[in-house]
Amino acid sequence: MNDVTTLLNALRRPRLLIRAARFGLNDYNRNRDLKRVMRTSTAPSPARALSTLIEEEAKIEEIRRSGDATYSVKRHVELLIALMGEARLLPSEQHAA
Repeated sequence: MNDVTTLLNALRRPRLLIRAARFGLNDYNRNRDLKRVMRTSTAPSPARALSTLIEEEAKIEEIRRSGDATYSVKRHVELLIALMGEARLLPSEQHAA
């Protein structure tokens, strides 16, 4: 799982997106928000959630970079908030990069 932590540490996104996600992180409620963001009825483990969220965030980042009109800033910020929230739930040894 260190690969996930390394990948998260290597993410480079516009400062405004990161700031918005950090601001929203204070209100992140895993039971409520993760199910909505992942569009599932049950919340998976933090490690499994992170894998899925990383894939989804990469897709939306590609849409953003391409200038596609389907890009949703709201969805992107929600994904980043969930990524940050789930990363906090990883066991301590997985945070070491």
